[in-house]
Amino acid sequence: MRYLKRKQLKNLLAIMSKFAPLAIFVILAWFLFDGLGRDTKKLPSPLIGKPFPNLMVEDFKASDSYSTYSLLKDQVSLVNVWASWCVTCRAEHQMLMDIAKTNSVQMVGVNYKDTRKEGQVFLNRLGDPYNKIIFDEQGKLGLELGVYATPETFIVDGQGIIRDKHIGQLTPSIWKERFLPLIQQLKISAKTNTPG
Repeated sequence: MRYLKRKQLKNLLAIMSKFAPLAIFVILAWFLFDGLGRDTKKLPSPLIGKPFPNLMVEDFKASDSYSTYSLLKDQVSLVNVWASWCVTCRAEHQMLMDIAKTNSVQMVGVNYKDTRKEGQVFLNRLGDPYNKIIFDEQGKLGLELGVYATPETFIVDGQGIIRDKHIGQLTPSIWKERFLPLIQQLKISAKTNTPG
């Protein structure tokens, strides 16, 4: 009887060893297929619908301090986290300049883990699209915002609530199809005192 169970167990193991590579392949193929359809630039943010972090921050140009709340209250803002060392920030900068020309939204820059000197050289070469720039040399605001890659762009309503976030380069299609309609909706909601 024991001999028969051992033999059956051996046969079962032999069969399983033939199909194990196939099973592993199918599982790996599923994960790969599932991951290919996802947009890695559109990661869900736990901050959407929550207040923008209210910190005392330093102004990039004037070296004075103010709270982020005082900067963002009462107007819809596009907050763009950038750095002079960021290659993608250079690539998206013309798009930010184009948005600034429309005067459709307050443009707030966050100069992230950079130096004033290098940041100013960047702006002198490419132009300054921002109404205000926060100097975040140590990355404290970036940490509160969950920034892990630059550029990152946030849309913040007049009550200081984060309404959208984009990781990576801001493109004309993202601006026209996603951000601009949201900004327009938030402005209408603010005028009529209805939640955006």
